[in-house]
Amino acid sequence: MLDVTGAIKNLTWTTEHHFLHIKNQHDFIRIWAIQFELAYTDFRVIQLALQLDSQIEFLKRFTKAYDAVYQYEYAFAKGGLDGFNQQFGNQIDSYDEAQQNLLALLDELMQQQPKPTKENDLI
Repeated sequence: MLDVTGAIKNLTWTTEHHFLHIKNQHDFIRIWAIQFELAYTDFRVIQLALQLDSQIEFLKRFTKAYDAVYQYEYAFAKGGLDGFNQQFGNQIDSYDEAQQNLLALLDELMQQQPKPTKENDLI
């Protein structure tokens, strides 16, 4: 499998950070949107690595897990806190479950990555 350690780390951090940001009812800020877009790029890089490694069943589970989190984050990115609360305000437990599932899969993927060395520990 390709070394996608940086993408896994970034997507893990963003998933956790964005959940807490929304759960704690913080307002929308510009950097949040940038992180949201970069996380999508990390997601696509990981998908590509899984495809190249022929891990199709894991790819399906990973994509489904990401999509479950994406719907919540997209609502926030599109409509801010008010937009999120209108659509998902009473579903924070479901959002938490979705992000925990994605984080578990990211942790599983991290176990497949090479051990960090001075040369490959770039992020």
